Amino acid sequence: MEVISKKLFEKPERKVKIMQFGEGNFLRAFVEWIIQDLNDKGAIEADVVLVQPMPFGRVKELAEQDGLYTLRLEGIDSGKKVKKSQVINVVGDCINPFAEYEKFLKYGESGDLQVIISNTTEAGIAVDATDTDFSQCPKSYPGKLLALLKRRYDYFKGDESKGLAIIPCELIDDNGDELYRCLTELAHINKMNEKFIKWMQTANHFTSTLVDRIVPGYPKNEIEDIQKETGYIDNNVVKGEIFHLWVLKKEPFVQKALPADSTGLNVIFADDIHPYKQRKVKILNGSHTAMVPVAYLCGIDTVGEAVNDKVIGKYVRDFVFDEVNPTINLPQDQMTAFANSVLERYQNPYIRHELMSIALNSTTKFKTRILPTLTDYVKITGKLPQHVLFSFAALVEFHKGKRGGEDIKLADAPEYLAKWKKLWSEFNGDYDKLAKDALGWTEAWDCDMNAIHPEITATVAKYLKAIDTKGMNKAVEEFVNGGCTGNCKK
Repeated sequence: MEVISKKLFEKPERKVKIMQFGEGNFLRAFVEWIIQDLNDKGAIEADVVLVQPMPFGRVKELAEQDGLYTLRLEGIDSGKKVKKSQVINVVGDCINPFAEYEKFLKYGESGDLQVIISNTTEAGIAVDATDTDFSQCPKSYPGKLLALLKRRYDYFKGDESKGLAIIPCELIDDNGDELYRCLTELAHINKMNEKFIKWMQTANHFTSTLVDRIVPGYPKNEIEDIQKETGYIDNNVVKGEIFHLWVLKKEPFVQKALPADSTGLNVIFADDIHPYKQRKVKILNGSHTAMVPVAYLCGIDTVGEAVNDKVIGKYVRDFVFDEVNPTINLPQDQMTAFANSVLERYQNPYIRHELMSIALNSTTKFKTRILPTLTDYVKITGKLPQHVLFSFAALVEFHKGKRGGEDIKLADAPEYLAKWKKLWSEFNGDYDKLAKDALGWTEAWDCDMNAIHPEITATVAKYLKAIDTKGMNKAVEEFVNGGCTGNCKK
């Protein structure tokens, strides 16, 4: 069999009008799929240039396939099981800016470029004050984007009509506003020209977004069957569920540049995305992050296995219905319906969603996905959400780095991994101190969680001790059978 390429599939010639920071599984199974649909239905005529945001990535592998790759969508649609494959052909160029910095900057001079899209994980939109040498590729995503915008401003001599639609998809609140803030701060740190800063702020159009599709990624356990079915080799196959939702805050310039709601997909330009955002992040992403360390330390490897397990399944359901739903100010019938739909999506028989793929950047994910539930629950009820705290204790244990005799391949920011390692290297059997130090890690949580409730430290210490001394299987079984507070769903 041959490797997928332009020899096997026609690839239309289109102008590159969209730059995408991030070439990972999610964007390729979600945003590029939407862009493909817009092209196929004549709503736009645009290709995408993929920019690898980190020194490591897969742009080289994608370029070797002429930017072509296969998307497998599998799930339940209108009550029927659906499995379908589609070749995505909208990737017109691939760049590793760490090796091709000038080529990357040259896109800032393109009159065709209209849209910037990104998904660089929750940790990606942040100011790195050391990004001050723009003669080489900046380390952070805001640094790279700032360098590109500065090249564009200089080349077009501050032409207001050359601004771009900037659409971040990172899973943080008000991601468009936060990216705008980071760019502004970094520009001031670098003492950039005030006229450029004003152009950056006014000529460019930032919008906040919410994205929702479960993307397990590369189907390694099914790849031989997929190759037999398709008749070619594709080293960049990506698998996703049928369900999809993209909510963007209304911004006329963005809506014109990328009319993503024009072809009948589940795309919404909304006046306020916050209700959609809070519901999705707290329930879907929050339950993902809560289940990972608990289920993985029980010897479970996938989301489907976790929710179908009698003990872990109950743990996840009680986390959602008893502790998350009460913190969201939407009608409870809507909350119940959405929560049930999420749990059904987890049981999609076609998707093998690896827990370790969700574990990437799990420290930041706890802060963005679960910490708001903790603080809101305490504020509303005056009580502690026990499942949240058990998941935090599990997160601490997870970063011990061992599942039985097996090393866990922890993947997080180096400074976070170093801190977790330090916490465990200094552990001398005092679970109260370990809990206090972990909860008090203000650099990670932006607060001292010990101050949230008088009993939080002792509660986390209790769960830590149970998990560390009894093992996760025994600890979570005891917790689920006797540790739930409130009106647990039996």
